[in-house]
Amino acid sequence: MEILSHRGFWLEAAEKNSEMAFIRSFNAGFGLETDLRDQHGELVIAHDLPQGECMSFERFAELYQEHAPEAYPLALNIKSDGLQQILKAALERHGIDNYFVFDMSAPDTLVCLNSGLKVFTRQSEIEPEPICYAQACGVWIDCFYQEWMDAEDISNHLRAGKQVCLVSPELHRRPHEAFWQFLQTNDLHHAEQLMLCTDFPQGAKDFFHG
Repeated sequence: MEILSHRGFWLEAAEKNSEMAFIRSFNAGFGLETDLRDQHGELVIAHDLPQGECMSFERFAELYQEHAPEAYPLALNIKSDGLQQILKAALERHGIDNYFVFDMSAPDTLVCLNSGLKVFTRQSEIEPEPICYAQACGVWIDCFYQEWMDAEDISNHLRAGKQVCLVSPELHRRPHEAFWQFLQTNDLHHAEQLMLCTDFPQGAKDFFHG
């Protein structure tokens, strides 16, 4: 199981999606999740509507090339529709291949797939049937209110040849310990196609691989 830092490896909330958090994540050997929007026609890193100066995706890609020699996985959370062409061009320009996009609207998901981007569909208690499952290369599994999935749900996706990224409960302000123990007890942490997106990447590394 690969560990992805949520908005980088930050130590305090103000560091989320910052250059410092991205460099720390890559230097520690973690891939990461981050958020993409457009600002004045430019692709930028931003979770909320951009206000003021934001890090450009170009700068993010430079950090990735400089600090991630093993091309750690990138989960690119698409927060605005219509980014396919500028994103695809940027990924190709920087030679970034170990990535997936997710969280798009249904129509935008279709455009992403038709554009040749690597797409993860979503599954949650709100979206029990993932859209475009056959075409997607993976599944982003989220639990907004409680941990609803069981080990068989995850294993079924893996057996279908899908990559799976699980959202750790602390991203929704719930304790994570029982969920991490569930993954370990069911030996899921040894699955090569499984990822965990967490606010505590070093804690997860120590727990699962220490």
